Amino acid sequence: MGRMPKVHLLDYVAGNIRSLVNAIEKCGWEVEWIRSPEDVQKAEKIILPGVGHFGHCLTSLSTAGYLPAIQSHISSGKPFFGICVGLQALFTGSEEAPSVSGLNIIPTSLKRFSAENADGSKKSVPCIGWNDASTLHHDSDQNQTAALEKGRSFYGLNQRSKYYYVHSYFAPYVPGELEASGWVVATATYGDESYVGAIGKGNVFATQFHPEKSGAAGLRVIKAFLEGNIWSDPVIPSVPGTSSTAANGAPSSLAGKTDGGTNGLTRRIIACLDVRTNDQGDLVVTKGDQYDVREKSVTSTTGPGQVRNLGKPVDMARRYYEQGADEITFLNITSFRDCPITDLPMLEILRRTSETVFVPLTIGGGIRDMTDPATGKTVSALDVAKLYFASGADKVSIGSDAVLAAEEYHASGGHLTGRTSIETISAAYGAQAVVVSVDPKRVFVSSPSDTAHHTVRTAFPDADGRQHVWYACTIKGGRETRDLDVVQLCTAVQALGAGEILLNAIDRDGSNRGYDLELIDMVKAAVGVPVIASSGAGVPSHFEEVFRKTGVDAALGAGMFHRGEYTVAQVKEHLGQAGLLVRPFEEF
Repeated sequence: MGRMPKVHLLDYVAGNIRSLVNAIEKCGWEVEWIRSPEDVQKAEKIILPGVGHFGHCLTSLSTAGYLPAIQSHISSGKPFFGICVGLQALFTGSEEAPSVSGLNIIPTSLKRFSAENADGSKKSVPCIGWNDASTLHHDSDQNQTAALEKGRSFYGLNQRSKYYYVHSYFAPYVPGELEASGWVVATATYGDESYVGAIGKGNVFATQFHPEKSGAAGLRVIKAFLEGNIWSDPVIPSVPGTSSTAANGAPSSLAGKTDGGTNGLTRRIIACLDVRTNDQGDLVVTKGDQYDVREKSVTSTTGPGQVRNLGKPVDMARRYYEQGADEITFLNITSFRDCPITDLPMLEILRRTSETVFVPLTIGGGIRDMTDPATGKTVSALDVAKLYFASGADKVSIGSDAVLAAEEYHASGGHLTGRTSIETISAAYGAQAVVVSVDPKRVFVSSPSDTAHHTVRTAFPDADGRQHVWYACTIKGGRETRDLDVVQLCTAVQALGAGEILLNAIDRDGSNRGYDLELIDMVKAAVGVPVIASSGAGVPSHFEEVFRKTGVDAALGAGMFHRGEYTVAQVKEHLGQAGLLVRPFEEF
């Protein structure tokens, strides 16, 4: 057997590189690391990935002496592939860091997404989700390369495919402007802003989206670059719609008329796996009713009082990926008692999952400053997050520690210390890497004047007929209630630098009654970052309801998937039949 061909990867400590390495190896290539500017000179093909801050990326590369070497590599005609901030580095500069210059290979500057469209409708920033990388706009341009090689695919990009984007800044697309300089551009649209999703000319190719997190569609893009296949025959993906499903349970049909998604993004479906150690010491996926995960039934196969065991985390994550899940979330629901840096089995779960699952992975549980019990040394939340990122995570989810940080934020009159877990991780890896998991529960009052907290008039009064509620935040897996409401928490963590809210609802957890729409509306009105609806989904129509009746950015399911009552594919099939925009299923 011959040796695998090699591609060189330049890592400036930019988040989850493991998934990109796994994707490259999946395509049949081997990664060789660039450790110095001299290594750049020896490399034939280079990939520059990146997440987080434009200024941090360019400054890091400049300080290490890489920028002249990269310029020389590109000028020599050798293949170069930039991903996310790696794409942004090719441009002149960015509003994110006005004093920092890019490589200026593409003479355009990056802008921040507007929080509102021209019609006044809101849009979440960061932009997180699945979107186009379309070259269809070239059809009417007579100057393009033979009408894009007469309909052929550019670097494996497909018009019907969707790709995973996560960013706050973008390169605006002006029709014909970049093409006049010979660039081939694939575009995406977020709300009323059109931007560069992918771009290429000669030996240079770059994507704003993350191909290593874009499933089979993204793997094809990576493979095309590695093999030098600039032009190829297009692959037509299957889109969830009105017909049957494939053998693996994934949708196989074409959708009819669909809506415009969330400002152009597909309706994002997330599978969540609550992971904890059972009484035998094994890590299992579990699910409970209002966070109680122990069996009640005397007929249970695991016995009454035992931790409910619904399966093995790695196997279940792979199954949900194959069914079409847009993201996978692991919540380590007992780690608040332990030290994640000693939780080697959980890190191994991430490593093994990232080998076969090529969509974003989020990990939560115990991310805070702590003391290593083995050495007695203080370990920062940032160090804990680094371990998770190095093991395959794309985002970290912070729970109890975020509540305590929010309390301090409000007590100080909105002062940012720069020392909280949210602030330190966000500063290093970008807001999009920080999710705050919120666990509120309803507190009924007779009148809004009975409390200083934010209230809502509910359509579901309590037994005493009280029609107003406020949502009290909790910590330690819902066991301790704080004098902090959900609006106070969410506005604080957004100010601290969180990029996404995972909005649970203790009252709905395990109920199969659908999402708490009143809670979701309250939080969406209060924040500008994406919000994920969680807790209560029992049937596919609950996903349709939450997308139609609220402005939520994504919806999460757990128990209904774990118990085998419905598959992710069936949820997407239902949404497609209902005319809602979902990501098509593709095989690599």
